[in-house]
Amino acid sequence: MDDDRIVELFFQREQRGIAETQQKYGNYLHAVAYRILGNTEDAEECVNDTLHQVWNRIPPERPSVFRMFLAKFTRNCAINRYRKSHAAKRGGGEVALALEELGECIAGNSDPEHSAMSGELAAAVREFVKSLPEREGNIFLRRYFFTENVSVIAQKYGISYNNVNVVLCHARKKLREYLVKEQFL
Repeated sequence: MDDDRIVELFFQREQRGIAETQQKYGNYLHAVAYRILGNTEDAEECVNDTLHQVWNRIPPERPSVFRMFLAKFTRNCAINRYRKSHAAKRGGGEVALALEELGECIAGNSDPEHSAMSGELAAAVREFVKSLPEREGNIFLRRYFFTENVSVIAQKYGISYNNVNVVLCHARKKLREYLVKEQFL
């Protein structure tokens, strides 16, 4: 079933929309969550949480790219679960490495002003990624949105591990410059 029809099922409040989403995207969403969590049961719970959140968000929202709409919820759920389970521990895992790499671009802060700006910052990062050449943008997203391992990215693009790291390093530098220019840093 195509995505537009699945979204229509949600708008009609037909539970079949959940089943169709699970059938079409369940494995994909599980993979997104598993890459972050490394645990099958937790990944399954994130997929279920995603389906629940999507049921509550559609309507009124009408996603333009349903697959990415789903991935965003799954990724956020998995990152929140990861943070809870690793609150007392530091280091290890792709999520920790990816967040550490981005730390040089986006300084962590917990003051109220920073929290209010987080939505604007997210929008600015999305615009930045759109401005990158397609391959560079895709590599950036695979690493920092889907938290894929650098080796996996290198294999998918048929380039060396070091080449991926160079692309990511240049992208982080450009991101930092962009965020300074846009007065986020």
